[in-house]
Amino acid sequence: MSVKLCIFDLDGTILYTLAAVANAGNRMLEELGFDPQPLDDYRFFCGDGAENLVRRCLRQAGGFTEENVRAGNVLNRKFLAEQPLYGVKPYEGMPEALEELRRRGIRLAVFSNKPDNAAKSTVTGIYGGLFDTVLGQTSGIPLKPDPAGALLIADGFGAKPEECLYFGDTGTDMMTGRAAGMKTVGVLWGYRDEAELRANGAEIIIGTPAEIPGLLREDEE
Repeated sequence: MSVKLCIFDLDGTILYTLAAVANAGNRMLEELGFDPQPLDDYRFFCGDGAENLVRRCLRQAGGFTEENVRAGNVLNRKFLAEQPLYGVKPYEGMPEALEELRRRGIRLAVFSNKPDNAAKSTVTGIYGGLFDTVLGQTSGIPLKPDPAGALLIADGFGAKPEECLYFGDTGTDMMTGRAAGMKTVGVLWGYRDEAELRANGAEIIIGTPAEIPGLLREDEE
C-alpha cells in the first residue's frame, strides 16, 4: 500500500531545537534560584512533554518540589513563547527532503509533545506553510506515546495507519508510531541513539534526511 502521509516529530527530527529548549529551561531554573544545566543534558530532558522536562530539570538541579514544578511550568512556557526560535535551525538536507515529498503528492504533518503554540510558531517560523498541519500538546490530546494525536491527524487526511510513515528520534516516538499501526522510522541525527530507537520498535533506521524520499521508492515500483 502506498504512502499518503508522513508524520514527523519536531524536536530533534525536523529541527535542531536544543538551544531553544535549554534556553527556556535554564531561564526557568535561574528564575527559581537554581543553577542552569548543561546543554547536552537537555537531549534527555525533552521529548515527553513540557511538564516532564520541567520535572527533570528541577530534579537534576536539586530543586524538585511540586510547588517548584507548578511555578516552573508557567515560567518555562513563558520563556519558550518569548524566544521559540532561539538557535533553531533545520537539519542539513531536511528542507529539500520535505519539498521532494510534497512534489510527490505526500501530505506532511508534525505531531509533537511541545506545547501547541510553541510547536506551531517554531515550525512555521522555519518552514512557513510547508506542513499541512502541526499538532502539539493541547487539551484533549494525550501526550505521546499515546497514539490518539497521530491517528487524529491521519483521519483528517483520510489516510489509513498503514498508509503513514511516522518519523522520530526517540523511543517515545517509536512507541507512538507502533501504537498507531504506522511504519516507524527512527532518525539518527536527533537527540537519542540507535539502541533506544531499535529497543522501542523502529522498523527503519536512517542516518540523514536525504534518505527520506527513498523510503517511498518501494511503493512507487
